[in-house]
Amino acid sequence: MSSQGLADGALAPYEAIVEHAELELELAGAGDLDGLTTLAVRWEQLESELPTDPPAVAGPLLEKARLIHERSRVELLRLQELVLSELDTAARARRTADGYAGQLRRRPRLDASA
Repeated sequence: MSSQGLADGALAPYEAIVEHAELELELAGAGDLDGLTTLAVRWEQLESELPTDPPAVAGPLLEKARLIHERSRVELLRLQELVLSELDTAARARRTADGYAGQLRRRPRLDASA
C-alpha cells in the first residue's frame, strides 16, 4: 500500500467527523431538533473511534469540523432565541386575554334549564 493510501485510510475517521458535522449544521439550520438528538449518539461513537493523538495530516479536517460545529452552535442559539421570543409572545397574549376575561360576565358552567 502506498503512503498516500495509508494516509487516506488514517483520515477516514476525520472525514466521517466532517460529514457528520455538516449533517448537524443542515439539521440545525432546518430546526430539526429531533434529528439532532438522534445524531448525538453517532457523534459520540465517531469521537470515541479517533486516536488520542491525531496525525498531522488530519489537522485541516479537524479545523473544518470545528468551524462547522461552531456554525451549528450559532444556528442552535438562533433557534433558542426564536423559541424564547415565541414563548414571550404567547405569555403576553395570555396576559392580554386574562385582562379581557376579567371584564366579561361569568357564565355558569351548567345550564339551569337542563
